[in-house]
Amino acid sequence: MKTNILSWIQEGNITVPAVLFSEYRNMNLNEYELVLLLNIITFIEKGNDFPTPEELSSRMTITVSECNEMLRRLIQKGFINIINEFSSEGIMYEKYSVGPLWERLVDQFLIKGKNSQEVTKKADESDLYTCFEKEFGRPLSPFECESLAMWMDDDHHDPIIIKAALRESVMSGKLNFRYIDRILFEWKKNGIKTIEQAKNHGRKFRQKQTPNRQPQDSQPSTGSVLYNWLEQ
Repeated sequence: MKTNILSWIQEGNITVPAVLFSEYRNMNLNEYELVLLLNIITFIEKGNDFPTPEELSSRMTITVSECNEMLRRLIQKGFINIINEFSSEGIMYEKYSVGPLWERLVDQFLIKGKNSQEVTKKADESDLYTCFEKEFGRPLSPFECESLAMWMDDDHHDPIIIKAALRESVMSGKLNFRYIDRILFEWKKNGIKTIEQAKNHGRKFRQKQTPNRQPQDSQPSTGSVLYNWLEQ
């Protein structure tokens, strides 16, 4: 019993990125190819850099012929390759390299992240157009749609900041694209990229304007950031 447990421990473990199991299908690998790759990795980690098709197929439910064909396919698809190296005695030998698999996996992971960001970006943009149409009470004109696109693509304003500028224009009773564009221009000029920075900027502006205003008790209290960007 104890000998069996020791043998099990001596078999060792292999470490494989979990993303391989979640992304192998998107990398155009099937389950047989995945298990074959895992077996190659296991042999390599145990010191056998070039397991034979017989050794590999003996661990799977495929024939030696099928294993040969699968190995050829994995090489063609760029998941493994065979490299030549020289021993300390100067004898050349062949070995499998799974480096291409890890490179493909990294590429797939980055693509997945990029696609996720694109989906989020499109959702934010769609929501932005909806917010504008709701506030304006009508569909946006082609020119207005183009202005929104330019704010995001050319000026690189975050949709959240554009929404904040829209909200500011509504609070100020100046709901038009020229006014919103001026707000965004001022915020960008002052390095404002977050909602909190916009609030702080408005607070400082109001403090500077206090001497030119009527006494506080004669002013209506709204709690809003109400200042005229077009006059700056």
